[in-house]
Amino acid sequence: MNKAHAIRKTVLLHGLVLLISLSVFGCFTEPTYPNAPQITFKGISRYTLAAGTGVGQQKRDSLVITVGFTDGNGDLGNDLPISSSEMNRYRQAGNWGNYKIRAFRLENKQYKELSTGENTFLAFPRLSREGRTGAIEGDLELKQLYPYTQPYKFFPTKYRIQIRDRALNVSNEIETDTISVPYLYKD
Repeated sequence: MNKAHAIRKTVLLHGLVLLISLSVFGCFTEPTYPNAPQITFKGISRYTLAAGTGVGQQKRDSLVITVGFTDGNGDLGNDLPISSSEMNRYRQAGNWGNYKIRAFRLENKQYKELSTGENTFLAFPRLSREGRTGAIEGDLELKQLYPYTQPYKFFPTKYRIQIRDRALNVSNEIETDTISVPYLYKD
């Protein structure tokens, strides 16, 4: 095979690859989602963290809740830290940030909602660049820590979660699977 033939064959091969690539990428259309975010429960897991040295470094469980999301105009999340005017806007609209999680603990064969101060105003960072709009999708991971305070007991717990965008559009509410986590226990 001569050199000119080898060059012609390489050019034709690269041209064919380019043509196939253009036709595949040319068929891509951006997904369309509602402007109000939609979420799905993807998973929940618990990891035990060993005790460290120093005050407040007792053994603890790290709980990770994974939520899938879609949003039609990409206005999820906030610049962190949230400005006081933005925080006031969220507070006037239900007194929660852009992530709402409620815990329900199984006691006496009934799930009872826990009132904890740690979940009153949660926020996650902006998920698209400033000034960009358009459909987005992905996963959010919320991490919670549960220390092994003395005395403790494991209780089955589940969570209900919602998110909202900067326009205050609220998502559907999802419920997680049940998982056991340690709580301070008094008889």
